[in-house]
Amino acid sequence: MAADAQSAAILVVDDYHAMVLTIHHMLRQLGFHNLFEANDGNAAWQLLCARPFHLVISDLRMRDVSGLELLRRVRACETMRALPFIMVTAAGERDHVLEAKGAGVTDYIVKPFTIATLRAKLATALGDLAG
Repeated sequence: MAADAQSAAILVVDDYHAMVLTIHHMLRQLGFHNLFEANDGNAAWQLLCARPFHLVISDLRMRDVSGLELLRRVRACETMRALPFIMVTAAGERDHVLEAKGAGVTDYIVKPFTIATLRAKLATALGDLAG
């Protein structure tokens, strides 16, 4: 699905609404405006099944369905298997990073982070779309 930064659909998943707002603010500063949100993995999965996205940015630890479980569902789905997926979490322990990498995460950001860090991770995940 071709897109530019203005039209790239990005889903931000976090059960802490202030973090969703923070990430949305950073994304807008970077030129992304087609933003969606979900407060847990179940809600995110419903959105992912309902429409196409260019990127998922998800927290690792959430109630009900974790970010890791959401990532596993995405990677198991034929139509979403290649969807870029960035994990954002306070869990920076090596085991968590390795588990996410093993499940197919595109990249990993440890909270707290800067807009420069997000820009770099977006460039890796989205290439030219990230500017």
